[in-house]
Amino acid sequence: MSTLTLAAGARWTVAEPDVTAQTVLTVFDLVWPEQSNHHGTLFGGAALAMLDRLAFIMGSRALRGTVVTAAVSRLDFRAPIPTGQLVECRARVGRRGVRSALIHTRLVTEDALSGERNVCIVGDFTVVRRADSEEAAVEATPAAGSGSADLAEADEAGASAAVCVAEIVFPGHANHRGILHGGAAMEWIAKAGFIAASRHLRRSVVLASSERLRFVAPAHVGDVVEVEAQVCSVGRRSVRVMARMWAEHPATGQRRFCTSANLVYVAIDD
Repeated sequence: MSTLTLAAGARWTVAEPDVTAQTVLTVFDLVWPEQSNHHGTLFGGAALAMLDRLAFIMGSRALRGTVVTAAVSRLDFRAPIPTGQLVECRARVGRRGVRSALIHTRLVTEDALSGERNVCIVGDFTVVRRADSEEAAVEATPAAGSGSADLAEADEAGASAAVCVAEIVFPGHANHRGILHGGAAMEWIAKAGFIAASRHLRRSVVLASSERLRFVAPAHVGDVVEVEAQVCSVGRRSVRVMARMWAEHPATGQRRFCTSANLVYVAIDD
C-alpha cells in the first residue's frame, strides 16, 4: 500500500483491489462513432467484443490459465445502443470445471446526462483453459448464483462510485519492446476519468488538465489492464478525478500498480 499526494493537498491511499474476492466484475466503456453502424447504434460485433473481453478476464481469474472463448450461447439483443452512450458490462462465473467456465454477461447502457439505464444485451460465454497451459488445474466448482438474471440483482453503482475500465494489451498498444505505450495508457485513463466525471455531474464534460501523471511500472502485451477512476473533489463547474491503473497477468494472477493520474474535467454548455 502507498499514498499519493494530490495537487490540492489531499492524500489518496492506493490499496490493491482484491480481485480474488470478486463474484461480479463491472467495467465501463463508451460507444464511439467508429464502433457504430449506419443507423447510429453500436455494431453487434463491437458489442460482442466488449462482452468477450470481460468473459476472458473473468475466465482467466476462475481457471488461472491461458483461456480462449469456446462458445457463445443464449445471446439476446434486447435494445439498440446509441452512439455516445456510456456502457456498463457485468459478468459473473456461472459454472466452473477443471478446464472450462461458463460466464454470464450483461450489457447496460446509461445516458451520461439523464442517468437513464437500459438492459440491452445478455449472453453466456464458455471459456476453456488451453490443454498446453502449464498452470495448475482448478477443481470443478459450482459458482454462486444460477444465471444471467443474478447480474440484475447486484447493487447499481452510484454516480460518484469508482468507475473501472478494463482493457487487454494487444501488440498494437505496445512499443517495440512489448510494453504498453504511454499514449494508450493515457487514453484509457482519460476514458475512465471522463466516465467518472460525467456520471457525477450529469453534464457534458471535457478534460481541462492533467495535474499529475506518474508511471511506476510497465504493462506488457497480454496483460489485463484495469483503470479505476473516482471523483475526489467537486467545484462549481469542474471535478477532480483520481485515476489508478493496475496490470494483471491473466494466467498467474500477478498484479502490479502501474500508473496514477490526477485529472480535472470541466462542464460545458451544449
